[in-house]
Amino acid sequence: MKRLLTNALIVNEGTCVRGSLLIDGEVIGGLYPEGAVLPTADATEDLQGALLLPGVIDDHVHFRDPGLTHKADIASESRAALAGGVTSVMDMPNVVPQTTTIARWEERMKLGAQECRVNFAYYLGATNDNIDEILRLDCHRVPAVKLFMGSSTGDMLVDKENALRQLFRQCPTLIMAHCEYTVRTNRRMREAKALYGDDPDVSCHPWIRDVEACYLSSEQAVRLATEEHARLHLAHITTAKELTLLPAEGVTAEVCIPHLIFTEADYRTKGTRIKCNPAVKSAADRDALRKALTDGRIHVIGTDHAPHLLREKEGGAAKAVSGMPMLQFSLPTMLELVDEGVLTLEQMVALMSHNPASLFGIERRGYLREGYQADLTIVEKRDWTLRPDDILSKCGWSPLEGYHFTYRVRDTYINGRRAYHDGKVDDDCRGQALTFRT
Repeated sequence: MKRLLTNALIVNEGTCVRGSLLIDGEVIGGLYPEGAVLPTADATEDLQGALLLPGVIDDHVHFRDPGLTHKADIASESRAALAGGVTSVMDMPNVVPQTTTIARWEERMKLGAQECRVNFAYYLGATNDNIDEILRLDCHRVPAVKLFMGSSTGDMLVDKENALRQLFRQCPTLIMAHCEYTVRTNRRMREAKALYGDDPDVSCHPWIRDVEACYLSSEQAVRLATEEHARLHLAHITTAKELTLLPAEGVTAEVCIPHLIFTEADYRTKGTRIKCNPAVKSAADRDALRKALTDGRIHVIGTDHAPHLLREKEGGAAKAVSGMPMLQFSLPTMLELVDEGVLTLEQMVALMSHNPASLFGIERRGYLREGYQADLTIVEKRDWTLRPDDILSKCGWSPLEGYHFTYRVRDTYINGRRAYHDGKVDDDCRGQALTFRT
């Protein structure tokens, strides 16, 4: 079937122009500037000036499936992705059991094919002793190896110098690293407990997981990548000091939505709802990250979408779990930053769609180009306030509840199929496994 979308404001590859787009089966059949002769189609829809964007690619999600499905699962979180204009996700390995062998990775791929409403890929996780598994991975199907150089949810810490050196020397694909210096964060947690008791207030979290812990670990990762000529992608950069490590040859960096919108002052009102690893830090750090969106030091915007039940968020810096659901509202949030002048619309699309596709080598996605898969997001101007009943994530809450937005996702297309329209998900839709150029 051919579907023609007309009268759209098309944002793609550094331009923002009015025009039309043809969907031909699963792929984009053509792009037509305003005034061009339009092709015939089986159906035509006037978008009335709505934004037409390449679908968002989120390189950093935790769908909690398998093993942690009381708080999230592939079906629930991919439905949330559709409602947020996200068409492709790359899911992390700290599930139960952890995705640290090829056999477990293959099991997750089968699960994704059965349940995921958007396009998907799964990372293989590094451990202190699984280099043989890593050397067997298929670079056309695995986006990267996830390396925890700091202990976080699931405790997949790789802390042996020889294991780190071997991974950076031999890894056949990109290494995506969570960087926090665990020796330092453990020591500072002990110090905080000595001062404030067994569960210090959550406001201590950015002091415990502080700037220096992030910098020391990121500096080590960049140094190892440089010495061993490895490709490194720094996950969720949170500090101005880490930005001084960039640019570096062979090194790219991701920033996540929470660190672009929250600061340590927000712990007073939002409490553990914004507790995540690495921690939300100072306003100066947030502002430095925002600036880096436009000068080439940050390459990708992700979410680190990490659902937990609210009862698991009870407590303080020690007892409350870290992580928050952000996937469904990442695009509306970034569009607000566009309106605030933090970055341009074209820059936002590059950071959320083009750059993830290019950095990971995703085949035929991330751009509006003839012959590419028709993964599309249509966004309209509409004032609305986020209410609990808007939330599709299984955990049922968002740190953004009560926020006023001026953009809303109207339609999301997955491989040419309209999988989300005006609040309704097509639950029969299934995404495809992402493939990667090497």
